[in-house]
Amino acid sequence: MSKLWHITLSVSGVESPLKEVRRGLEQLAHDHPFLLTSRYANDHAEIRYWEEARDLHDAAAVALRLWGEHRQTAKLPPWEIVGLEVIDRETYHQRIAEGYGPPPAAPVGVHPY
Repeated sequence: MSKLWHITLSVSGVESPLKEVRRGLEQLAHDHPFLLTSRYANDHAEIRYWEEARDLHDAAAVALRLWGEHRQTAKLPPWEIVGLEVIDRETYHQRIAEGYGPPPAAPVGVHPY
């Protein structure tokens, strides 16, 4: 039995041209259909999406592979993962209801910081 997990993946590294970062993130969004939103600068990015997995361990394992597995096909910058948050759907909605935590991803898509 699986459930939904809200993933926030943070990556950073050496500066890359903004146009290339955006293009790579747009390709990642195309390749990974559950991608909600990503924000980017020339030396870091944050990707937020929902992952369906059996438990937190499985969701985290998939999230930790996302950047590396898509680095070449999406032509992503050679950045490293510097942060990962995995929370279940109930916790995500509880945080929103209590007024803390990330606001719902709107607008959906790839946006500069």
